[in-house]
Amino acid sequence: MSDISRAFGGGRKALIGYLTVGYPDIETTLKAAVVLERAGCDIIELGVPFSDPIGDGPVIQAASFRALQNGVTAAYCIETAAELRRRGLNVPLVFMGYYNPILSYGIELFCRDSAAAGVSGLIVPDLPPDESGDLDAAALKHGIDLIYLLAPTSTAARIAQVAEKARGFIYLTSVAGVTGARDDVPKYLPDFVEKVRQQASLPLAVGFGVSAAGQAAAISRYADGVIIGSKLLKLIEEDSSLGSLEKFTAGVRAALDGSG
Repeated sequence: MSDISRAFGGGRKALIGYLTVGYPDIETTLKAAVVLERAGCDIIELGVPFSDPIGDGPVIQAASFRALQNGVTAAYCIETAAELRRRGLNVPLVFMGYYNPILSYGIELFCRDSAAAGVSGLIVPDLPPDESGDLDAAALKHGIDLIYLLAPTSTAARIAQVAEKARGFIYLTSVAGVTGARDDVPKYLPDFVEKVRQQASLPLAVGFGVSAAGQAAAISRYADGVIIGSKLLKLIEEDSSLGSLEKFTAGVRAALDGSG
């Protein structure tokens, strides 16, 4: 069992927090990751900034743009992961990024260097499973879970394909659109999660649109974890002390544990 799969163990609903590396700057990313772990995140996604983030909404797009302006590259993201390990961060780290920066870095080198830096998983939103052979092989060689996304519009054939190929967990998007905080939980979401669960044995985590503790608690009644991104970046933007980030994350943790 991988580090990522273990994060879903013991009946605990996993809380996964997303940060764009280098937004608003590298030091804040390092501090925010420590805050997320302390407040109860089980896995931290580190977003690799890219100039054409087609799966992301305005908040993460803006964060990626700012990070690129700060000179953040794939190599810088790997160094950031390594620095987090040197600072004592223990939770599994997952890179979430687009295929082109990985291809430019070199598939084999990217997986090798990411693993050496302490990264356990990889999410590539613009790489469909039927085209991921080379990356899948390199990731497997270096002990990295390649995590696939499914949307409510995914066909039964695509669900079966992802169920067969995914490692760590399966990322379910709550909507067929882009990332970004939303106020409600879609009514079709429980049926979507159940449809995937009938074919998949891996944990199922829901992202895209989660922005409140109540939403997270509602989703956790049928999913194994929740993923929060845009909301966390907004909190970092609004409060550079990261106090709001810690308070919000701890509140979500408590809600998932049934104590909030």
